Amino acid sequence: MTAYDEAVQRYFTAWNATGEEETAKAVAAAFTEDATYTDPLAEVSGHDGLVALIGGAQQQFPGFEFRPTGSPDGHHTLARFSWELVSVADGSAPVAGSDVITLADDGRIASVSGFLDRVPGA
Repeated sequence: MTAYDEAVQRYFTAWNATGEEETAKAVAAAFTEDATYTDPLAEVSGHDGLVALIGGAQQQFPGFEFRPTGSPDGHHTLARFSWELVSVADGSAPVAGSDVITLADDGRIASVSGFLDRVPGA
């Protein structure tokens, strides 16, 4: 498993964690303390911002989980990957996107630039 695969795996563990305590632990394992996350709907930084963002997404889409589509691709400190937000109940995936991450020296994510490829009603 490459450093890119490991970082992306930790990313999905954080986004799929349940409860604030579990999410906080997963965020700390996946992201640097001053990590930034930017997509068309959000711009946050730090562990607290990420935990709040993830909790908000889980409240908006209860019963869904983030799943990778394909394999991460990377070079130097950059990696990109695609994902879907999938209903555990019926397998539908109303939201999909692609993210580009920057890795810190310790392998954790220092920044995320997210793009929404499919959204409900768009």
